Amino acid sequence: MPSIEYESTQETFYDFCLWPYQPSVPYENKFKSANLLFHSFEVAGMGSRGVDMVQAIRKEIGHSRTVWGVKRLGEDIRWEFYFYDYRRKERETSVGRILKTCRPFFACDVGINENFHYFMFSIDIDHDLVTGSKDLDEIHLYIGNPGSSVSSGICYSMTGSGTRLENFYFFFDARREVNEIIAKARSSAYVDASRVHLDEILWPELRNCKVIVIANKQQNDGVYFSGIDVNQLIIFLKRLNYPGGIVNFIENNKASLDHLQYDVGFDYRMENGRLSILKSAYYGVF
Repeated sequence: MPSIEYESTQETFYDFCLWPYQPSVPYENKFKSANLLFHSFEVAGMGSRGVDMVQAIRKEIGHSRTVWGVKRLGEDIRWEFYFYDYRRKERETSVGRILKTCRPFFACDVGINENFHYFMFSIDIDHDLVTGSKDLDEIHLYIGNPGSSVSSGICYSMTGSGTRLENFYFFFDARREVNEIIAKARSSAYVDASRVHLDEILWPELRNCKVIVIANKQQNDGVYFSGIDVNQLIIFLKRLNYPGGIVNFIENNKASLDHLQYDVGFDYRMENGRLSILKSAYYGVF
């Protein structure tokens, strides 16, 4: 793991939509959220190339401009990097620019039409990709959803063989739109709300966050809690059985991480009459 990175006296903090927020406690000389990403690389045995790729991206587009996600899928830990530019067609952070920056680490032949009005894209990261053992064969492209009564977005999978609709995301104010959140969670083709208590989806321990996102995906639904604190992050990681090394690092450094707001989420559906969590993630910025 590289040397710990510390917050300076003047920082701008962003959530997983790259929307700014102001910490509620002093933050000077506390840990940057990137340390959690770097530590997850170490726990997963990624080696130094993951950190080298992060530094290359930072050099190209700047610090605190990329959102990272650490994902648990089965027993595997993987990652996803998200690149935002809300200027859309006038964007500076384009797919082509990031792929050129990452060329020393992996190849990618997926072509993207830069005339599309996308505001964000993401790439999946794993050990084989970073070590050059495989090419990047998919890019996730996010486009707005004008006309929706709530803030929402659409995700498409872009591969060499074509384009496929992946997910719809709907953003709700966690305090003001409780009824809408409940109605949206119940409106599912994957969960029978008469058999699954909504507390299994809308965890009471996390509901006092800022934003709750409900996602409709091809094989399941998803829920995200944006703006939780470090204690809630620990609850989330323990409940979903993240590796002890990840949980212990956060618990042991809680006083250095209490200024940050965190974002977490999981995919779910019913299997054999019970709610099954398929994949989960926690997010930060580098």
